[in-house]
Amino acid sequence: MTRVRRGYIARRRRIKIRVFGSSFRGAHSRLTRTIAQQKIRALVSAHRDRDRKKRDFRRLWITRINAVIRENGVYYNYSNFIHDLYKRQLLLNRKILAQIAILNRNCLYMISNEIIKKEDWKESPEMV
Repeated sequence: MTRVRRGYIARRRRIKIRVFGSSFRGAHSRLTRTIAQQKIRALVSAHRDRDRKKRDFRRLWITRINAVIRENGVYYNYSNFIHDLYKRQLLLNRKILAQIAILNRNCLYMISNEIIKKEDWKESPEMV
């Protein structure tokens, strides 16, 4: 009876898994079954944390905007600022506003002061 040479398909699959797990530590980079489990876990974490990252950045931007806005006005805060922006139809997203808050606070102060002035003017038309 002749010797059967096994095919390369299973070996090729294992090599592909090993390449993925080459950055893991210990048995997670050596044992095929453990590498496969860690690969699934890593991909699940990556998928979950892509959404998480978006959430975290939005929270960071909101915090930065709120901090700068509260410095400027005594009774003015983030929610009022965003509400007034929408009423005035100024379409600036939170990422851009946070960049302005960090790099050029005076510009954000000017934007908020203009909005506050317009709102005060609309509330009391008899002064005009």
